[in-house]
Amino acid sequence: MKIDQLNFHHLLYFWRVAKVGHLTQVANELHVSQSALSNQIRQLEDRLGEALFERTGRRLVLTDTGQVVLSYAENIFGLGQELLGRLQGSDGGMVRLRVGSVATLSRNYQENWIQPLLADPTVTLTLESGMLEELLTRLLQHQLDVVLANEAVPADPDRPLHCRFLGSQDISLVGPASTWRGRTLRMPEDLDGLELALPGPRHASRGQFDALCVAAGVTPRLRAEVDDMAMLRLVARDSGWLTVLPEVVVQDELRDGALVTVGRSSQLQENFYAITTLHRHRMERLEQLLAQRPALAAEQPDLHLPAVQASSKTRRRRKT
Repeated sequence: MKIDQLNFHHLLYFWRVAKVGHLTQVANELHVSQSALSNQIRQLEDRLGEALFERTGRRLVLTDTGQVVLSYAENIFGLGQELLGRLQGSDGGMVRLRVGSVATLSRNYQENWIQPLLADPTVTLTLESGMLEELLTRLLQHQLDVVLANEAVPADPDRPLHCRFLGSQDISLVGPASTWRGRTLRMPEDLDGLELALPGPRHASRGQFDALCVAAGVTPRLRAEVDDMAMLRLVARDSGWLTVLPEVVVQDELRDGALVTVGRSSQLQENFYAITTLHRHRMERLEQLLAQRPALAAEQPDLHLPAVQASSKTRRRRKT
C-alpha cells in the first residue's frame, strides 16, 4: 500500500477508539453512529491487512499490530496537536515554550533554569506542575515541550522519551542562623533525636536519607515531612527546626543570612533532568536551555568541624 492510499481520517478514528477503548463513547464525541465508526475502522484494517482490535467482553483490546499502529498514530496526531499549538501560540513572532515541572522539584531550580528567558521579549512561557506520569502523558501528547524532574525516566520502547541529565547537588542540613551559625553536624551520625523537617516520601532523596539513618543506627525526631518544596522552604524558614533539603530550595534565605548550612552529605544528592520526546520540533531557545548548566544555589563556605565536636568524637573513641 502506498502512502496516498492510507486514509488518515480512518486512522484518526482508530486512534480515538484505541485511547478510550469504547466505540459508543467515541461515536458520541465525534457525532457519528457507532456502526459508521466501526465500519471505518474495519476499512482501515482491510487496507492494512491486519486486525487492530479484538473484543474482550464489552471492551476493545488492541492486538499486537494495533499496538504498533497506535504508537505511530500517537506521533502523527501528537505532532498535529503541536502544530496547532505552535500556530495558536505564535502571535506576532512570539515563541511559546511549555515547561512542566514535577511537584517535588524546587521552584527556585525551575526559575534558575528558565532565567535566560525571563528577559526575552519574544518568548511566552507556560509553566505547569504535577505528578511525573501526568506530565509525561502531556509531553507525549505534545502539550508540553519539556518536563523538569528530579528522577530519571527509564528507557521504554513504548514511550519515545529522551532524559537529559542537567546536574546534581548535595542534600544539606540547614537551620536558623540565630541558633546554628558557626556550628556543624555530621549527616546522619549527629542527628539522633534532633527535630527535623524532611522531604516527603515521594521525593527522590527521602529514601536515600532514611537508608543512611538506618545504616548508622540513627533515629531523628520527625516533625514534618513535606512533598512540596515551596512549602518545605517556608517550614525551614519559620519553624526553627533543622531541615534536610537541596540548598537551591532555600537559596534566598541562605544568601540573606536567615538560614545557614549546618551539614552536607555527598552520599545524599538530588539529580536534575530535562525530559523531552525523541521526535520533537526543534526550538532554538529550548536547545539553549538544555545545553546550559544553571546555578543551583547560593555559594556557601566549606564546613569545618569545630573543636568542641572534635573533642566529643575523641571522648567517644576513648570509651570504646
